[in-house]
Amino acid sequence: MTPLHTDTISDARIARPTLDRTFSVAPMMDWTTRDYRAFARTLTRHALLYTEMVTTGAILHGSPRERFLGYSDVEHPLALQLGGSDAGELAECAAIAESWGYDEVNLNVGCPSDRVKNNLIGACLMAYPDKVAAAIRAMTAAVDIPVTVKCRIGIDAQDEDADLERFITEVAEAGCDTFIVHARKAWLEGLSPKENRDIPPLNYARVQRLKAAHPELHIGINGGLKTLAACQSQLEHVDSVMVGREAYQNPWLLAAVDETFYGQPGPARTRHEAALALRPYIAQRLEEGAKLNHVTRHLLGLFQGCPGGRRFRRHLSENAHREGADLQVFDDALGLVTPVMDKSVVA
Repeated sequence: MTPLHTDTISDARIARPTLDRTFSVAPMMDWTTRDYRAFARTLTRHALLYTEMVTTGAILHGSPRERFLGYSDVEHPLALQLGGSDAGELAECAAIAESWGYDEVNLNVGCPSDRVKNNLIGACLMAYPDKVAAAIRAMTAAVDIPVTVKCRIGIDAQDEDADLERFITEVAEAGCDTFIVHARKAWLEGLSPKENRDIPPLNYARVQRLKAAHPELHIGINGGLKTLAACQSQLEHVDSVMVGREAYQNPWLLAAVDETFYGQPGPARTRHEAALALRPYIAQRLEEGAKLNHVTRHLLGLFQGCPGGRRFRRHLSENAHREGADLQVFDDALGLVTPVMDKSVVA
């Protein structure tokens, strides 16, 4: 699991296989870090993984760039989600992402945060399809990897299929053929980012109608999906599914993804096996200077509902943040959980 560094990556564009984005894990701030993504790969080889949103300013002006773009080879297939609205800056960052080896660049048009709204980033861009279209033209001209959009079904007063249709049509005409649509409106006036994840009602039917109207486009759906059975049901109407909080809080869900959607056995038969598979990665990250809790916090939900699962979570929560915490803390936590031999995957 060797981390990639900018000075070791060629700018030459290489041929990449077509991405199968049937199932993906949503980009989530503070959650889908490189450490979470490495952990996710102990559970699924095939799901498309997304980074947290990284702003164009962070990439162009932040240092070291490794802090924002670094990842491990095991994380592929991997998409970088960008936040920004300036077409030139987005094109430059897309080219940088391609040179770093990312498999896709995704433009965030769905985040409802006030912080990004003030910089014309995220869901507020749904009110400016012309700016999104300009960004897509510039980005697709700059790279050979796919450039995609993640958006909402609408914002604030937008509450008609026609509003979503206008946005999708204008951006598609600019060169985007893949949209992942969060099936909730974003209320930028009156609701907090946290409330925007739950209070606006889900409207799967609107996304399904969008797909029916645009068979030429790849339309994925996101929002409120908690089981693989629910995902399979959505795939009868749309092209792909994206799962967010459930994939993070109940990570064992991912253990059945490869078999369910890709017809391949998953990498882990048990939760213990998945945890142990991450152990070399944890050791490497500790050698690089990372804190143990920065990695293990992503595993806290792994043994949810298992004998000893609460003790595992408590031991890591109370000890992994301590100065000098090492692999012994992780090993001790794992020893508190009763091994389960059968692959009890939540579908």
